[in-house]
Amino acid sequence: MGALPKRKISKQRKNNRRSHDALKVSGLSVCPNCKKSKPAHAVCPNCGTYKGTQVIKVS
Repeated sequence: MGALPKRKISKQRKNNRRSHDALKVSGLSVCPNCKKSKPAHAVCPNCGTYKGTQVIKVS
């Protein structure tokens, strides 16, 4: 016989094991240029700046 479970794994034990699989909310920071929220370590989608320099042109 192969490796088979001897007993059924309960719902509580299964869900406790999977408690760390949920997606986490990414951190938001404030853009120093336009003062709107943006993803951390990313170009601001509102004004197109990153670390005080214009990176992309936003219309």
